[in-house]
Amino acid sequence: MQAPTIHEIPERSGAAFRLARGEILTVIDPRGEQVADLLAFAADDLDEVISSGRTLDYAETIYLTTGHKLYSNRSQPMLEIVADDVGRHDFLLTPCSYDTFHHFYPTLPPHRGCFGNLAAALEPYGVMPDRIPTAFNCFMNVPIDAETGKLRVLPPISKAGDQIVFRAAMDLVIGLTACSAPDSNGGTFKPIHYAIGPNPRLD
Repeated sequence: MQAPTIHEIPERSGAAFRLARGEILTVIDPRGEQVADLLAFAADDLDEVISSGRTLDYAETIYLTTGHKLYSNRSQPMLEIVADDVGRHDFLLTPCSYDTFHHFYPTLPPHRGCFGNLAAALEPYGVMPDRIPTAFNCFMNVPIDAETGKLRVLPPISKAGDQIVFRAAMDLVIGLTACSAPDSNGGTFKPIHYAIGPNPRLD
């Protein structure tokens, strides 16, 4: 079986592509401690989009991992997590943007962030910025205080080469980034790799 091509998303940038029903998408953190924001839209109706609220409601946990499905705003499965080296991802926080940079990093040069990168990558597929929802943030480490509900953004626990693997439950348009926010990535920015096709770990 021929290994699928590995694609690289350079640091602080994004990509978009189609993923057919049944295809396998592998998202890889090649150097460790790097977040990748992931969006999914139904290919035949862009109004159907990945939903944090629906997914967390049905999963009854905020810690999504192998065996969990990511649902659309119409309660339809879009992606299933079929393998996961890390087990800690985030589906609460919105993609970083110019506005969040001004809020959280006022002394740093502003960056369009994952929101801007997703908007640019998805525009050729007909996705306008106002359609961009909360992303599934692969490898993002957001612990929550059980008493106060306070959120913290800590460096990912992912190591070099760690991956999360999805199977598409419908024909999709995918947006994917190498996250641009300093705190989310342990203070450094690194690329993200992805592949579409068979994953040897599933055989």
